[in-house]
Amino acid sequence: MTTNLAATEETFVIKGRKVVGGRSEGEALVTTDTISGWGGINERDGSIIERLHELHGQSFADKVLIFPGAKGSSGWSAFFHMTRLNGVAPKAMIFNRMTTKIALGAVVTRVPAMTECDTDPIETIRTGDWVVVDADAGIITVTRRSES
Repeated sequence: MTTNLAATEETFVIKGRKVVGGRSEGEALVTTDTISGWGGINERDGSIIERLHELHGQSFADKVLIFPGAKGSSGWSAFFHMTRLNGVAPKAMIFNRMTTKIALGAVVTRVPAMTECDTDPIETIRTGDWVVVDADAGIITVTRRSES
């Protein structure tokens, strides 16, 4: 027996504050865990290498990375800077907790970055959603693809 599932799309907008300007879009990669730069990511392929992280083994390269914030040392920004130099940086970053290390990391990564959203992006956006980040306008447009 074959079942035909129709795909439906839901689109919604989240407003937030620009950290680094620009516009980018891509598939969302969402985590409830903070991310460590030094010892937490592989800057050569953009993967999470922290053993107990929920995204362990997954790559944020060419994804819109949605996470609570940074943890660890000030080396965080250097490791994310290296992802840019190696061509494996995320396409954009959306995070909840602003710190100096994540602000510097966002700047040196040179991708659109936003924070202080009007709704929690970690609770609202799902891994696999298509996300357009227009940091200059302060708008995140999310298209959710679901089966019905």
